[in-house]
Amino acid sequence: MTQTPLLEVRNLSVSFNTEEGVVEAVAGLDLEIAAGEVLAIVGESGSGKSATALTLMGLWRDPNVRISGSARFEGADLVTAGDDELRRIRGERLAMIFQDPMSSLNPVHRVGDQIVEQIRAHREIAAAEARRRAVELLGAVGIPDAATRADSYPHEFSGGMRQRAMIAMALSLEPSLLIADEPTTALDVTIQAQIVDLLRELNRSRGLSIVLITHDIGLVAEIADRVAVMYAGRVVEQGALDEVFYDPQHPYTWGLLGSLTRIDRPRPKRLPQIPGAPPSLLAPPTGCHFRPRCPHEFGRCLETPALESRQSKAPGHLDRCWLRVEEKRRRRQTEREIALDATGEAS
Repeated sequence: MTQTPLLEVRNLSVSFNTEEGVVEAVAGLDLEIAAGEVLAIVGESGSGKSATALTLMGLWRDPNVRISGSARFEGADLVTAGDDELRRIRGERLAMIFQDPMSSLNPVHRVGDQIVEQIRAHREIAAAEARRRAVELLGAVGIPDAATRADSYPHEFSGGMRQRAMIAMALSLEPSLLIADEPTTALDVTIQAQIVDLLRELNRSRGLSIVLITHDIGLVAEIADRVAVMYAGRVVEQGALDEVFYDPQHPYTWGLLGSLTRIDRPRPKRLPQIPGAPPSLLAPPTGCHFRPRCPHEFGRCLETPALESRQSKAPGHLDRCWLRVEEKRRRRQTEREIALDATGEAS
């Protein structure tokens, strides 16, 4: 990245002390996001995506949590910032859409009042003006009859409307960075498309930077500029959207992309799948964490690969795999041909 990043994460690690031992949820994470950019963080459940988001928001305050590294955001380090500084940053400059809007909204307060409360917590503004702003925001995110619906309780909203209300609340103070943690989970496909369109429009019209956390590869293709693939607490591949989608360099990324149904190819009898399950973070595998599930494992995989560029023509495309680039492409093509042969329609 040539410009100064809006958010710069360096060597971020998050671990939890449990009765069974230490769980390292995030290990040595490096990320950057520029102003106006959409960065998607993808991976299976338990890969460290939400743990990263909550760390950036400064929401881990349990004595059993250990955090190291740095996360520089507009001149402040989110890791070392105190509670007072974080309260000034959250909402005002950095906002988050949480995974479950029903549990994130207070069930005994009206939706509009909750937005008003956030506005007045950060701005010296009259209640009537804050109410007008809340209604304006609800209308801007597509809630019909916003003036009336602002007096509704969360249980009176549908899932899609609750998610829109969460987006309105997150935008109420016009932050420069929005973290969206699984913003389309549990929504039907029509509402998912509407939420994606809304986020895309906010990015385009307001220059809003977005960190999108999801396991939905299709959603990533719709909105992201760059992609970071996480596995067992580590980023295993990172690069521009087209680089990661059309020339993936890590076998785990191949597995994620291969599990999607393609309408431009013959229908397989069975979708490819990644064998096994993610490792326990209490005792992760030595070397490459994906090694026990990888069909391409070889001796050097017992060593931990660095996240680095292995292509001179794509220096921003990083991965953690010891295989040579040419060998990866050859094996990926072989896997694709085997999958096509399984349809019984390919030559």
